[in-house]
Order: sequence, then C-alpha cells, then structure tokens
Amino acid sequence: MPSPFPGMNPYLEHPEVWPGVHHWLIVELARSLSPQLRPKYRVGVEVRMYETIGEESLLVGIPDLTVKGSRATTKQPMTNVAVAQAPTQPQTVEVPVPETIKQGYLEVREVATKEVVTAIEILSPINKRSGEGRKQYETKRNKFLGSFTHLVEIDLLRKGQPMPVYHSNIETHYRILVSRGDRRPQADLYGFNLPDLIPSFPLPLKSGDTEPLVDLQLLLNNIYDQASYDLLIDYNEEPLPQLSEDDRVWVNTWLTEQQLRSH
Repeated sequence: MPSPFPGMNPYLEHPEVWPGVHHWLIVELARSLSPQLRPKYRVGVEVRMYETIGEESLLVGIPDLTVKGSRATTKQPMTNVAVAQAPTQPQTVEVPVPETIKQGYLEVREVATKEVVTAIEILSPINKRSGEGRKQYETKRNKFLGSFTHLVEIDLLRKGQPMPVYHSNIETHYRILVSRGDRRPQADLYGFNLPDLIPSFPLPLKSGDTEPLVDLQLLLNNIYDQASYDLLIDYNEEPLPQLSEDDRVWVNTWLTEQQLRSH
C-alpha cells in the first residue's frame, strides 16, 4: 500500500518511526543508484557514530573537590543539640548515561581511484538540534564543503534548525541541498512543503559522466509499502512533531478525503 500523502508523510517523522525510515532510505538509495553507476562508481553504505549525553548533565562524573576536601579534613564537633536523622529509604532517580547513536550515510567512490566523488547525507533529529551530534555533523559537512567532493544533503524533518546556507530566503518544511564541488560557494537548494511532491534531482558526478535522476518520492513510497507502515500508523491520531494550525487543517482534510480519518 503506497503512502497516502502526495509528498512527505509527516507520520514518518515520529521519533520512534524515523530511525527505521532513515535506514530504509539509505539502503534503497544505494540499491537504486548502484546499477546506474557501475562499473565506474561504487555506492558504499557508511556509518557515523555519535556519543551523546543530556545537555543538563555535562558535569556528571566530575568530582566535586571542594565537598570531598571538606569531608576529609573536618571533624564534627561534639554537641548535645538534637540532629534530625537522615531518611533511611533511598529515592529512585535516573542518572545521565552516554548514548551511542549510529547514523548511516552514502559515499559514491570512483572504482579506479577510490576517490569519494559524492557524499549523500540524510539528516536525523540529532543533526538538527544543538549538541554534540550537530557539532560533529557540521564538522564533517564543512570538510566536504571545503573540498571538491559533491555533497547531497536531504532534510525530511520539519522540526529542528536547518543546516546553514547563505543568501536564501527559503523557509520550507523540507529541503534538499545539492552542492557541487566545482561550483562552490553556489549550490542548488530544493525547498518544498508538506502538500508538495518531493522534487527529483540529478546526482552530481565527475564532469562528462551521465548523472542519474534521484526520484526520492518513488523511493519513499516504495519504502512505505515494503515496511508496511500502513499497519503501524494510526491516521486518526495527530502526527509528531506537531503541525502548525494551517498544516493540521490540511492534513485533516486530506486524510478525510482519503477515507483514512473518521473526523
């Protein structure tokens, strides 16, 4: 069963659903591009790892030397004053634990030279919120942008801070950036919103080579069907992240017309 939306399905952005969608997109992109690029190029699935911890817990694990020092050197004076007894039952709390997150991306390499010609990134929530995940991704992004490697950056998430570009007034739900190494600082930015079809774009390669057209809409529809997301999603519920009021009205009307929502 295909996705009921004409473009991006906002229900696929749910925090518990998106990791699977991201994985499927990486694999299906590689699968669709590989036969079009061989034998000159090879598409490789790579994995980047992030270790994150709650932003409010940055000092956990750092000894409090002042407190420890005072405990070691100070004797408690004798006193006849009554002292309240410490509670005997502990309180259950949670401590921040570092979390390792794996994120896949694609590299298109020239077989003869093993040179990375094109990098394809699909953004995740960790890349769009402040913290170590965004810092590490921006460092990697800047290395690509400072080289001759082409960069394709796909953002199918409404929530979070978009990656920086200059001289653009585009404010849309979703974006696809195609940055060619031989055209920088100029790049092509495809902006689109919830009701729009996801635009297709050419995959940049070396000069003179035929560039395949990436039909992300078709891939996403196939993934929706193959992964049986129709069995997972309840369209009577509101999607997460939350929609604006205008988008909520549009989604409600659209799903009602598709007979997928009863109200």
